[in-house]
Amino acid sequence: MSRLILFNKPYGVICQFTPESGHQSLKDFIPFPSFYPAGRLDADSEGLVLLTNDGKLQNKISHPKFKLPKTYWVQVEGEPDEPTLAKLRQGVVLNDFKTQPAQASLMDEPSCLWPRTPPIRFRKNIATTWMSLVLNEGKNRQVRRMTAAVLFPTLRLIRYAIGQYTVQGIAPGEWRIVQ
Repeated sequence: MSRLILFNKPYGVICQFTPESGHQSLKDFIPFPSFYPAGRLDADSEGLVLLTNDGKLQNKISHPKFKLPKTYWVQVEGEPDEPTLAKLRQGVVLNDFKTQPAQASLMDEPSCLWPRTPPIRFRKNIATTWMSLVLNEGKNRQVRRMTAAVLFPTLRLIRYAIGQYTVQGIAPGEWRIVQ
């Protein structure tokens, strides 16, 4: 039977079941070794990871040809303006490719936000801003590379949603079976 798990990955956890280099892994949270992540988040990112025991569903969730939107909440250093958001919306040229257009908007700090351990680095004289980015692709460290390319480095990155599924109501380190 095809099953799907929604997991709120904490900061510092790697998206694999095999432990590595002092990081916690999915094995520390998910007691089902027959499940695999449909896509990944790097250890420095938090938020929604979908896991399934069905290879076809895993492919449908993670393969770019299905264009499943992924919504990220991004805290950046500085205060992006409308021309900066327009660059993100048009696609950003990185060293090895140009990103597809993204939906990009400023947002208030999420009211349901949990504390991060360790906390992000704040600089006294530099403001931070929250943005929402919606991508239909997901290359390695893409959001961080995009914000750096428009000169607003990412301080905190949370994947809030993948398609219809969100991390809403799931605390860091917790999971929920939805099918």
